[in-house]
Amino acid sequence: MSSRFFERSDPVAFAGEDSRDPLAFRFYDKDKMVAGRRMEDHLRFAVCYWHSFTWPGSDPFGGETFDRPWMQGGDPLALARQKADVAFEMFRLLDVPFFTFHDVDVAPEGASLQASIDNLKAVTDLFEEKMATARVRLLWGTANLFSHKRYMAGAATNPDPDVFAYACGQVKAALDATHRLNGENYVCWGGREGYETLLNTDMKRELDQLGRFLAMLVEYKHKIGFGGPILIEPKPKEPTKHQYDFDAAAVFAFLQKYDLLGDVKLNLEQNHAILAGHSFEHEVRYAYANDLFGSLDVNRGDDLLGWDTDQFAMSAGEMALVFHEMLQHGGFTTGGLNFDAKIRRQSIAPDDLLIAHVASMDTCARGLVAADRMLADEALTGPLRTRYEGWESAENRAILSGERDLESIARRALDLDPQPRSGRQEMLEGIVNRYV
Repeated sequence: MSSRFFERSDPVAFAGEDSRDPLAFRFYDKDKMVAGRRMEDHLRFAVCYWHSFTWPGSDPFGGETFDRPWMQGGDPLALARQKADVAFEMFRLLDVPFFTFHDVDVAPEGASLQASIDNLKAVTDLFEEKMATARVRLLWGTANLFSHKRYMAGAATNPDPDVFAYACGQVKAALDATHRLNGENYVCWGGREGYETLLNTDMKRELDQLGRFLAMLVEYKHKIGFGGPILIEPKPKEPTKHQYDFDAAAVFAFLQKYDLLGDVKLNLEQNHAILAGHSFEHEVRYAYANDLFGSLDVNRGDDLLGWDTDQFAMSAGEMALVFHEMLQHGGFTTGGLNFDAKIRRQSIAPDDLLIAHVASMDTCARGLVAADRMLADEALTGPLRTRYEGWESAENRAILSGERDLESIARRALDLDPQPRSGRQEMLEGIVNRYV
């Protein structure tokens, strides 16, 4: 069974802005220095295993459209090995530094939990062998606790304690595999940790279960010496009507309640932010404001569709605002930019997988450069500083430090006549456009 999938054999290279080759980088020059670091070290791109190699092109109204030989039937472990061959070939062709996976993306589920764990160990052996000679590393691993019907009512939040226990076994195995492969983070996405109706839901019980589940995961992380953070990926809905990790703010409240701050950070996704009624920039800024920033999934939705379409990020302006936030805080530490994105159902040529990643990597590179230029020119930070400069006086700093009480401030207000000042929103939006 041949693992040959892509026609090209040479890695995609930087060709410059004048290139018209869809399989050449126009803006992503990995060794270019931006804000004191190589572009590759800022962006830390990762290819995800699930959408790239396990999604067949189906949608709610139609079946598969993609030709994926490793999904056509046969010995499950042999097919997993063939899929891994194609995946690592793609990592080489794109020259990406990282990849990500769910357990069931890379290894077939067995007839029992032990059989599934054995399959995952076998694929981990294969990955370890391949990674020894490849430049790609593991950004993060995770367990799929949402696809199998056993998880239809949740995993950690399930009313059945046996399902809770099964999820513990699956997550332990996935973290073990991640640790063995020197993964830099471990992600938890609570796809069905929520409810369809409150009529059959004990919310407090389910939240307590979820809190205990994550606490045990953190305890085990420390026990085995896994050095990276546990990351929670917020999403407000879909597949459930309401998910407990609704957005960054909801997760922050949850982590405070269950004493998980410090060990748990956020993996933020562009499209999940939109579904929660926020911008990607908002979620990133909130995460930094509360010391929760971890990693990013870079995939967008469609303005005309209200669901999670998982399209590749193609707006340099949107990404510039995200990088503007990140560069002010030093950027990634263990995190990266994971392409949790699908090519469209009609993009059936094998090279479409490569082209989509190349185009989105270029988009991110343009956004990074624009953000760096805006910061160097203080294009946005200057007006922002001016807007709040009144708080820098000694008297007003004394208010925030607790040196003034309500009565003293109220007496001072009797001599004041504050006047409105322009927020200059359109001017600022125009500034952003000039840089991107």
